[in-house]
Amino acid sequence: MEPISLILAALAAGAVAAAKDTAGTAVKDAYESLKALIKKKFAEKGKTDDSDIVDKHEKKPDSEGVKTLLKEELLEAKIDRDAEVIKTAEELLKQLKPEEFAAGKYNNINVGDDIKGMVGDGTFKGIAGDISGGNISQNIN
Repeated sequence: MEPISLILAALAAGAVAAAKDTAGTAVKDAYESLKALIKKKFAEKGKTDDSDIVDKHEKKPDSEGVKTLLKEELLEAKIDRDAEVIKTAEELLKQLKPEEFAAGKYNNINVGDDIKGMVGDGTFKGIAGDISGGNISQNIN
């Protein structure tokens, strides 16, 4: 699953759950944390006006137009590549959809080419066998 799909799924499920009186405090807090984090990331990138789309999405989580605009803004700001946002979205989905999460629906997140913090010898031990080769370079920002 692509990170943008995970983030959008968490926001949509969180908006629907938060609107219900039956949603627990933990779910509402997790949803509010995700929204606040995304708004913070927009602000860090100088895109404070774009954070309004998160609130619009909360009011109309089923609107295709709002979803499309939210997706565009998240991608443009590269928030879909932010490990903290992805982890927060995963935690929310674990609470909201534990069966689907346990079944692997929201696993195998492919962050793309902006992987940060990896250290190793170029060898990955995977289920299907070993994968090796290539150079590992490190950029510290």
